[in-house]
Amino acid sequence: MIHTYPPLNLEVRTPRLTLAGATDELLERLVPVVRAGVATTAPWPFDDPMSLYADSPDREWRWLRGIWAGRARVDPGFWRLYFVVLLDGEPIGMQDLIGVDFTKYGTVSTFSWLAPGRRGSGLGKEMRAAVLHLAFAGLGAREAGSDAFIDNHASNQVSRALGYEPNGTTWDTRRGEAAPIQRWRLTREAWVRRDDIELAGVQECLPALGLG
Repeated sequence: MIHTYPPLNLEVRTPRLTLAGATDELLERLVPVVRAGVATTAPWPFDDPMSLYADSPDREWRWLRGIWAGRARVDPGFWRLYFVVLLDGEPIGMQDLIGVDFTKYGTVSTFSWLAPGRRGSGLGKEMRAAVLHLAFAGLGAREAGSDAFIDNHASNQVSRALGYEPNGTTWDTRRGEAAPIQRWRLTREAWVRRDDIELAGVQECLPALGLG
């Protein structure tokens, strides 16, 4: 289905998975994963506040409202692209790309989560590689940032494996408790471009983001 709003038509395809613009139809298919619980054991992966910590059904409602509100806020100072991760056509998680003052600085950051049963097989790295390809090859980003709690070893390992460099530490709270965060930085020069990732719908999306 072709949508009137171009960000919903964006796709990034790799040999293993597809990032598809998070339409309401795809979000509805992802609801059972959210309902089952994405973060169920410590160490807790997400900063406060985070809808994925809430009890069902408030969890699903807050998650959907957050995405709807994020999709609606697009201006020169901020945009966020939401993607549903598809593996053999099955929704298994989300990967977001965030730009803050992108036209000034050319910097982006990322956020993602995977269904618990899909972790540990390299899909997190593949998702990040896909969205980095969109950022650098599709949007012309200069730099990508990421951060994760220091004990979120999976996320930090993905950053390390993709060539990010440590970029200091900070603090945040998760479920009301303070914990240290590792920051990461990947420059355009350090990014390793792959030739097996395809982009679709980028040119049509640029005016909607104020980039064309």
